[in-house]
Amino acid sequence: KEVCNGCNLAAMKRGMRDCPFCRTPTPNTDSQFLAMVQARVDKGHPVAMFNIGAKYDVGLYGLEKDVTRAIELYDRAAELGVKEAHCNLGVLYAKGAGVEKDMAKAFRHFEAAAMCGHVPARYNLGYIEGKAGNHVIALQHLLISAKLGFEDSLNAVKRMFMA
Repeated sequence: KEVCNGCNLAAMKRGMRDCPFCRTPTPNTDSQFLAMVQARVDKGHPVAMFNIGAKYDVGLYGLEKDVTRAIELYDRAAELGVKEAHCNLGVLYAKGAGVEKDMAKAFRHFEAAAMCGHVPARYNLGYIEGKAGNHVIALQHLLISAKLGFEDSLNAVKRMFMA
């Protein structure tokens, strides 16, 4: 379940600042926020899994930084179709942050995210292909993400043609 931004805006204009799912008031403390998100994770909500994974990834809301736990949550969210989780997994595997560096896994995750419409993941594919010497494929990825409004891709394409 997700509530669209239009519905959220309409609810906020009416003074409704509570959770669109359960109508509980918006949490005031980090622990209340974590409890609310964890309840969604326990019910299998993929975006909640991604969000709490992102908090573990950097250690926000009083959580200890735990990249291993973040990867577990990202994996579950990615299996359920969250493109941002695929992209974050790609970044972790590409950098080797908290996990063994594996460019093949990074590429697969970026590819999965890009196929779902994640524009920065498409840019990352272009960057990886460019570094590997596949300039035609790199240009295709960069042009796609530039057409979708990603400014870094546009700048990369400009640099390619100016060099």
